[in-house]
This record gives sequence, C-alpha cells and structure tokens, in this order.
Amino acid sequence: MAFILSLDEGTTSARAALYDAEGRNIGMESAPIACRYPQPGWVEQDAGEIWRTQIETARRLLERHRAGASDIAGIGITNQRETTVVWDRQSGRPIAPAIVWQCRRTADFCAELARSPASAEITRKTGLVIDAYFSASKIRWILDHVPDAKARARAGDLLFGNIDTWLIWNLTGGALHITDSSNASRTMLMDLDGYWDDDLLRIFDIPRAMLPRIVPSSGLAGHSAAIHLDGEIPIAGIAGDQQAALAGQACFRAGLSKNTYGTGCFALLHTGAHRPVSRNRLLATRAADTGTAPQFAIEGSVFVAGAAVQWLRDELGIIRTAGESEAIAASVPSTGGVYFVPAFVGLGAPHWDPVARGILSGISRATGRAHIVRAALESIAYQTRELVECMEGDAGESLRELRVDGGAAVNDFLMQFQADILGKPIVRPVDVETTALGAAYLAGLATGFWRSVEEVESFWRAERRFEPRMPQAECEHLYTGWRSAVARCRAPNQ
Repeated sequence: MAFILSLDEGTTSARAALYDAEGRNIGMESAPIACRYPQPGWVEQDAGEIWRTQIETARRLLERHRAGASDIAGIGITNQRETTVVWDRQSGRPIAPAIVWQCRRTADFCAELARSPASAEITRKTGLVIDAYFSASKIRWILDHVPDAKARARAGDLLFGNIDTWLIWNLTGGALHITDSSNASRTMLMDLDGYWDDDLLRIFDIPRAMLPRIVPSSGLAGHSAAIHLDGEIPIAGIAGDQQAALAGQACFRAGLSKNTYGTGCFALLHTGAHRPVSRNRLLATRAADTGTAPQFAIEGSVFVAGAAVQWLRDELGIIRTAGESEAIAASVPSTGGVYFVPAFVGLGAPHWDPVARGILSGISRATGRAHIVRAALESIAYQTRELVECMEGDAGESLRELRVDGGAAVNDFLMQFQADILGKPIVRPVDVETTALGAAYLAGLATGFWRSVEEVESFWRAERRFEPRMPQAECEHLYTGWRSAVARCRAPNQ
C-alpha cells in the first residue's frame, strides 16, 4: 500500500492529504467551512456541512491521484477540538447546530461554576481552567435548550461527539462511536488518567450513555464503510488538531515544544509520562499516545490569531487576501504606537477573561491601514510570548527554540517579529501543515506503514530558522505597551 490518508477538519476548512512512505505530502485538497455568529460571542457551524465537506475533499484527492482504497494503508483523523455536536442515534441528524470551541454562550454558567466548591475538583481531575471553551458546558446548554433533549439523552437516544467522533461515526456508517484521549481531555468530562469521570458527569448533568468510547490515538479502531471511499480502509489515527501538530513536528518526547498559528494560536510543551500541573493558568492535557503509557503536555491557548487577519479581510475589507498582510505590514517601520488586542470572544490563556473585548489603541490621524495590519500580526506574536513565558515558568527552564507550524507560519514578517519579541530562535519545518502530518504519523505507526517513532522523527526537516535581531530594550518597550493595551480591554476586577 502506497499512502496514508489524513483527514484534517479545522475551524474554517476541511482538508484531506496523502503521505508517502517518506512522510512527504504528495497532495492536498481543501474546502471552506462556514461559521455563523447569531449573537455577539456566539459561534456555530452546520455539522452536516462539516461531514459533507470533509468526505468530498477526500474523494477529490483520491480521484486526482488515481488512488483507491487498496492503495491506502490507513486513515488518520484530526480535528478542531472542543466543538460540540449532539445527534440522534437512529437518524444521525444533529439536534442543534454545532457549538464551536470559540463560542462564549456558556460563559455565565462557567463563571458561576468557577466560584463553586466543585471548581478545584474539576481542575484537579481534568487539568483545565473552567471556561466556556471546553465541551461540557456546551453539551449541557444543548440539553437545556433543545426540547426533550434531556429525556432523550437519558434514554440513550442522543449521542455526543467532538468533530473527530462525528466524522468517524459518519465514516463508519454509525458503527463506531469513539474518540481518543487527546480529544476527550478537552471535554472537561475526562479525568486526565483517561476515563470518563462520574463526578464530572454529575456536576454537568450529562448522561454517560451519550459519551463515546475512548480509544488509543494510534491504533486500529475500525474501518471506513465501503460506500464512502470505494472500499474499507483502516481508521488507525485520531488526535485533536494541536496534539496532532505536536506529533507532526516530531515532538514525541518530553521537553519538545511547538506553536501552531491557525485560527487561534496554540503552544504545547510535551511532558512525556509526567502528568503536569500548571502554576501559571495554562492547561494540562493529554498528548497523542503512540504506546501503552499515557502521554501529557502543557498547553497555552489563544482564541484569536489568524482569525484577526481574516477579520481584516472579511469584515473591514482592508486586505484582499491573508497572504498580502505580510507585504503591507512590512511597508511601515512600526505600528506608530498602535496596538490591536483581538479579544473578539474574550481572552484565553493565561487571562481566561470571557468578557474582555477587542480594542485598537494608540490611533492617531497618521494611522493608516498598514499600521493596523501590522498591529494585527504583531498581536499574534505578543500573545505567543505570554504563553511561552508561562510555559517556561511551569517547566522551570527556558525553551531553546520554538518550532512553528500552521497557515500563518508562512508569513516571514510574523515569524521574524515572533523571534524578536520572544528573544528565541523560531524554526519553521519544510511542511507547515503539521496537523494533517501528525494524524498521518499516528495512523502509519499503528498500521506498520512506518516501523517506529524514531523513523518518523527522521523525516523532520527545518526549512528556515529566524534568529532574534531586535535590541532587547526596544523589544521590552513594545511588550510593555502590549501589556498595557491588554489591561485596557479586560473586564474590571479580572
């Protein structure tokens, strides 16, 4: 068999990619996924559209490369995490729109829960800060707001899944209702040791019958139904997008880290078999496991990164494409004192402020579109520094370098500014689509397509290294201005 097929369903697009025996991407198909914003802070998607778009990209890819099911050793699946789907077990139809990870509709509930005696227990068991970001409060919201949903859930008629579970359920014709530990660890219902916790289910009033079975990230879980891809193919890799990107960057061992620049921005530090406890309001999470021992990571999550550039394009119309932001930003020597804090849906780590809202500060009559575009890109780098500083505090040591990936990692201006403001080398790999690559690695290891983690690690290659070159005094002056801007956008008493 010649290839591994990777299905990569992100927040704004669904992609399918083929990888050969040397880990090279030989083809990719992509199609957009629409987001809806019915109220301020609310974000929804059509789960049916997600499935249809994802399977169509896979079909187009296989057709373009004249590959059939017999050419595919296994399927790896990776996905936007936390996004919540609840559907009818018999009909397969969702009972409500998918609630996207960015959605803040449950912020008030989470704020009240965070003040309750249960708060410490939830964080101790899950490694998570109580926030609307995670799936549990989204499931509860659907059960509370869809007529008869609670009774149907208790009767076993409704199923829950994040996007990995939803795709696999459809891909197998309803035969498999599963997830892996990396995705399950983002629900706020799984103890980090790897099981659905009865106390957490009671706190959120969620019936166990709704939940998928937790399986290894790398392992033969089942087969796709022949009707979808003209033959049965092993499903052998499952991981949330950020854990998949960690694997795609060949960060399989403790001490290795990466940062993904996508719709949001996510920095992860692998901690191996050590279950971490963050002292700096980051998250403890499960890394994708490639063996029998659980693997863990520390994660910092920024809600809006590349989405800020999309906003400049789609809502303000001051750029035509995301790609041109690089040249526009570089056309001015600085932002002229302008700071953009893109807190469209609150602030993630380390602030966890659900009611903060975005601001553009420091505007003068001389401010032009290039200053605003530059400020949007710089905001991504500033938010990453906040994460890295907290991560270093938790790890007790300084990172030597930061491996980067994701769509915005191709922006040379952003990567150089990131190196400058972080004061550390930034290393960009040859293949920046490491989320899809990581899912492929997990499937390939499970099916014997690749022999070992060591073989997979040998595939990693750096494309470019960005060294810091900004004087430290200038760097600290800019960062101080950023922190002041963040303080202005935050809610009182936060």
